[in-house]
Amino acid sequence: MPIFKYKTLNKNKQTADGLIEDVSKESAAEILKEKGLSMVELRELTPNDLKWMEVLNRINSKDLVVFSRQFAVMISANVSMVQSLKILVEQTTNLKLKIILSKIATEVDGGAKLSDTLAKWPDIFSNFYVSVIRSGETSGKLDEILNYLAEEMEKDYDMMSKIKGAMIYPIFVLCGLAVVGVIMMIYVVPKLTGILSETGAELPLTTKILIGSSDFLSHYWWIILTGIIAIFFSLKFYASKPAGRKQIDFLKLKLPIFGNLFKLIYLVRFTRSMNTLIVGGITISESLKIAGDVVDNKIYQQLIGQTATEVDDGNSISNVFSQSKEIPKMVSQMLNTGEKTGRLDIMLERITDFYSREINNIVTNLMTLMEPIIMVIMGIAVGIMVAAIILPMYNLASQI
Repeated sequence: MPIFKYKTLNKNKQTADGLIEDVSKESAAEILKEKGLSMVELRELTPNDLKWMEVLNRINSKDLVVFSRQFAVMISANVSMVQSLKILVEQTTNLKLKIILSKIATEVDGGAKLSDTLAKWPDIFSNFYVSVIRSGETSGKLDEILNYLAEEMEKDYDMMSKIKGAMIYPIFVLCGLAVVGVIMMIYVVPKLTGILSETGAELPLTTKILIGSSDFLSHYWWIILTGIIAIFFSLKFYASKPAGRKQIDFLKLKLPIFGNLFKLIYLVRFTRSMNTLIVGGITISESLKIAGDVVDNKIYQQLIGQTATEVDDGNSISNVFSQSKEIPKMVSQMLNTGEKTGRLDIMLERITDFYSREINNIVTNLMTLMEPIIMVIMGIAVGIMVAAIILPMYNLASQI
């Protein structure tokens, strides 16, 4: 059905705009009129409009978390699925998600399963998300599964938000230092070093290096910029290839300080997803295959894929994990206990809670450590400037 963009006035003369999907412009206008809204503008969106809308309105993890939580609340309150989706269409601010939810509501109203409809948008609703919803439909406990899914997605979102938030400050400061450094090297340093060069005095090595670097930046900045862009796109192309992506994922795990953090993030993603799937009634083998995609690291995906194959052959998860260097021994032992007692979901939840706290501690320590590191970098930069410019000028003034 066509999608219309509207602009209306309510009884208090306040403007409201949004999207509505209906068979015709007249029918859409009638629906809005029944809601007590006065029409200001109503036009059908062209395919080109919809294409640009999708490009400009990316659906991020926060949009999906908010949708999942609101959907879970309404289903738990015994609001019908179609009605819940229609309400969310009106409440959602992301236009792309609004269009997709409108189409989902239409298909579900026509008799389609929610999970089958969500699967038509794999870029937004992952295999993990669809599988959990499907398990809720099959077991008849969609409200419980939705609430559990929403809670786990919120925990994952909160964890990643805290990590990203911790990185914003040092990245912002370092980028600021880089910009200030480049401006000084191009505009300020040449004027200061020009005075020293005119004296004809013998300059220290640090000053000569600084003058050479300044001259290169001033005259060949475009080469550096081109090189940075070329490196960026080369790495992006390399990462798009399976071998390249695997190599980059391997290097991420070997980074000093951050390597251990990445390992814990991937481990928590796996255990949290695995626990959600098992609670949803999905078999261990199928849960492993789905959880592997959620981890988003080729090294761990390969390990989890191998584990799924071993489980199909009758082996245990803990047996395969115990042979891997990327999995802590405590995890293998706890999983072994969970498999023997039949409480694998509880053990997965405990592992997730434990390592989530570990991640929080590491991020907190990193935030504390970053401040002195940045101060040291700034001190080194100032020291180089002093050694290269101020001291020669001082020596020159002393000779005079």
